[in-house]
Amino acid sequence: MPHDFNQQVIDEFRANAGRVGGPFEGGRLILLTTTGARSGTRHTAPVGYLPDGERILVIASAGGAPHHPDWFHNLRAHPRVTVETGVFTYEAAAEVLAGEERDRVFARAVDADPGWADYQAKTRRTIPVVALTSVEAGPPRFAGATPGQTIALVHDAFRREIATLRKEFAASGSVLGAQLRINCLTLCQGLHNHHTGEDRGMFPALRRHRPDLAPVLDRLDEEHRALAALLDALQRVLAEPSAAPGYVRAEVERLTGELEAHLTYEEEQLVPVLDAMAG
Repeated sequence: MPHDFNQQVIDEFRANAGRVGGPFEGGRLILLTTTGARSGTRHTAPVGYLPDGERILVIASAGGAPHHPDWFHNLRAHPRVTVETGVFTYEAAAEVLAGEERDRVFARAVDADPGWADYQAKTRRTIPVVALTSVEAGPPRFAGATPGQTIALVHDAFRREIATLRKEFAASGSVLGAQLRINCLTLCQGLHNHHTGEDRGMFPALRRHRPDLAPVLDRLDEEHRALAALLDALQRVLAEPSAAPGYVRAEVERLTGELEAHLTYEEEQLVPVLDAMAG
């Protein structure tokens, strides 16, 4: 893509915590910063990605152009990269997938979005697939200026992911595709990790410093348990090889309603408290 267009997307992404319009609107997008293969200069590009459990996948399609994109050449020379999600930033190791794994993952991507096959058909090169895995020793760098803002940004990221999943289910056929199944499982794991972090860190700290919040925290604890049960139910459905998209979608809708009410209540009750404590 032209440099000016890329920069507009980058600026919009950073100004709006990962939300952008235009061709990327409603899609999964990261900012990928690589080190120039020859220059050693850092370069940032907006790149679409696919969830893949503890890692994410990026596809060096360049829209089916005859040559690999610059960022791919860079990460082959310097596989340590920086990933920005709009909510947090982390360092990652880039691995170019090869052989059967590359073909299997690319086929999964095509099943989810036939546009990838169109790009491959336009070029003689084999379009590379790259796995990005976090190498952070501790928590990532969050974009929020305050603890309360960080919580709100994390919540909005979950809302966006659920909206994307619902759109994907609406476009799915009669068979639950492998990538859509992984997208759901990745959401389940992300929510589990987020709530576990709150249960072990933020909530106990608030109980110590703000005992008056006990009724609020008791309710949030109960909601975490209820959401955990919904996540378990969704994962059980996803584990069934013959699970129908409509059945899974119904479980996602159940989760969506409960989760939105939970996120809204937590923001109303805790964001002002967290920001006041930080100030």
